[in-house]
Amino acid sequence: MRKVTLNHFYNTYLLGDIGRVDFESRVYSFLVMNQDKTCISGWEKATYDDFISWFYPRLKKSIDNYKETGASFEAFLKKYMFISAKEFQTKATTNSLTEYSVWSAQIPDMYAHEEAPAYLQDNAEEAIKKLITNRYGKKVTTRILALIIKCYHGISDDFAERIAPLIGISSKELIQMLDNIRKIRRERDDKIFLIKERTYCQFYRCIVYEKRLLHTREESVSYEKLKIRLERARIRLEKMRKRLSMVRADATNKQVAQVIGTTKGAVDSNLHRLRARWETMSKNADLN
Repeated sequence: MRKVTLNHFYNTYLLGDIGRVDFESRVYSFLVMNQDKTCISGWEKATYDDFISWFYPRLKKSIDNYKETGASFEAFLKKYMFISAKEFQTKATTNSLTEYSVWSAQIPDMYAHEEAPAYLQDNAEEAIKKLITNRYGKKVTTRILALIIKCYHGISDDFAERIAPLIGISSKELIQMLDNIRKIRRERDDKIFLIKERTYCQFYRCIVYEKRLLHTREESVSYEKLKIRLERARIRLEKMRKRLSMVRADATNKQVAQVIGTTKGAVDSNLHRLRARWETMSKNADLN
């Protein structure tokens, strides 16, 4: 019985006994089923299967590029596979480092952004009760309402329902005010979101460059290129962070006045007095 080889498939294809599609299919099946007869027999089966699937589009190109100039089709294909395997490993390593770097950066970030415990909201309610009472013992709810609308991005509907009775307003009305300020601020908030996303992406890009640099030989050209990319990426990240720190995230006093239905001057005055009241409360708390 004649031994089936890649050269046999190629000769059969040249004679016209099988078509191009059938030839490619037989070569691909041979590579899948005969890892031990290839130049990358030392790989794990799962990794090899991934490589063959990745290599299949190149298989067609290798057939077109083969010219009978001394080396057999099988020898040519194995050399082509060997070069492609190096590229596959490089990409796999890069992807692995990227994934590891991003997850390493995200894990502490996840812990830092866990949902705030209930007692923080309870403390906020106690603070509101104190802030709505001025130094003469009189209730002044317009000040705290202006602050709530101004800091809308940190107020959930559930929290709004809980604090609405404290400031003498229905929860439905307060939630409606928060919805209105969000609509007014939507375009601006979308821009801020994009700036944040770009800054985060740049941050992860720096981490990936740093990780790849650790796994690259220092004397190589790749190391120098990565080093330059990292330096440029860090400079860009600092500029993006500086820009982000200067972005105003809360609503303007004019927008707050528009939602509440009062003047900007009234909002300015209320927030100024509220800040002074808060500073007084803080000083008294430190003394006690």
